[in-house]
Amino acid sequence: MAEIRQIPEQQLAEIKDNFQFFDRDGNGEIDEAEFTQLLQVISPSTSAEQGAEGFSIVDENNDGHIDLEEFIAWWQTCWWEY
Repeated sequence: MAEIRQIPEQQLAEIKDNFQFFDRDGNGEIDEAEFTQLLQVISPSTSAEQGAEGFSIVDENNDGHIDLEEFIAWWQTCWWEY
């Protein structure tokens, strides 16, 4: 995934708000189920398989969770592709 570029504080705050909204259990990470729900909001026809595939791409360090840094990088580069 592309390197995180500088973004205005207001846009960063909006991205963080989106992250927190989809981090349903509030643990500071987005798991696969939460990510699939996020994708289904963006594109209602998203299947569980597509969610899993997208999750594996965004979870760059393969720790089973998407942290804020991974989320910001994804949001800046390709969230609209879903």
